[in-house]
Amino acid sequence: MPRPSMLGVVGDSAAGKTTITRGLVGILGEDQVTHVGTDDYHRYDRKQRADRQITPLHPDCNYMDIMAQHLGHLRHGRPILKPVYGHSDGTFGAPVYVAPQAFVVVEGLLGYHTEELREAFDVRVYLSPPEELRRKWKVQRDCTRRGYTTDQVLAELDRREPDSEAFIRPQRRFADLVVSFKESKGSDQEHLDAELMLCEGLPHPDLSAFVDDGNDGITAVDADGAHLHIPGDLAPERAAEIEEAIWDRMHFATHLRSQRLGEFTVGSELHRSHSLGLVQLIILYHFTAARAAISMGSDGTTRSDNGGAASPDAEQGPAQPASSGA
Repeated sequence: MPRPSMLGVVGDSAAGKTTITRGLVGILGEDQVTHVGTDDYHRYDRKQRADRQITPLHPDCNYMDIMAQHLGHLRHGRPILKPVYGHSDGTFGAPVYVAPQAFVVVEGLLGYHTEELREAFDVRVYLSPPEELRRKWKVQRDCTRRGYTTDQVLAELDRREPDSEAFIRPQRRFADLVVSFKESKGSDQEHLDAELMLCEGLPHPDLSAFVDDGNDGITAVDADGAHLHIPGDLAPERAAEIEEAIWDRMHFATHLRSQRLGEFTVGSELHRSHSLGLVQLIILYHFTAARAAISMGSDGTTRSDNGGAASPDAEQGPAQPASSGA
């Protein structure tokens, strides 16, 4: 049986990792996906971290060796006995038996920190929202779901900043795709702009037909088109047109067509963002392309300097994504 295809989604706390991965798991099917959070590999619980004055962003606060070993097991189709960390109370629970499905989605803080970890993934995504927006998301999440006060969250953010700078942000350079959701003037959570860096190493879907002057579609941020801007106020019909073009290039995954991409929750309310949906679809393109390549006997990767997943029918080169491979 072919090994699983492996997706990594890395970013700082409250960068949007779960929002991105939840949509992918939903469209692939929960019975087809093994979803792992690397926060489970914390070495210390919340009280122990406070006593030791160490943050969970520091590698020394995590069992990095066991994390790498477990991801290697999953990549080779072997089950693991995974530790469990509970964010609601900051304590550890009993470990759980986890068997890899066809797709393995791994999200967390330090997934690309070592070469051994990086080599586990076929596709690597890094989330990099502006700090002001990430801080807002962290306050909203930690106060509503994790029992913190606003002052506690803001103080913790300040305390973590040196480790964010030293250990989290440097992982960006190892990603195949870097995603930044941003607020524009008067925008709400349904209409955040998205900037997408298409790094070398992956044969990206060709979006050149939709890169225009910014009137109603995607724009290129730099000259070679490897850095794209997706407006948050993209018209629904234009978003659907772009989505259709990407689906047309995914003949190996036509059975996955769904309207669920782009959905997210604020509290208990369900919302939908076209920019989020397009970002998730581009990630899905690479993830399913890796799966198709593995199924055909490939190892699923065409690593260059930073790595990437092989497309089974890639007609575009990775170096010029907007004009010949975006």
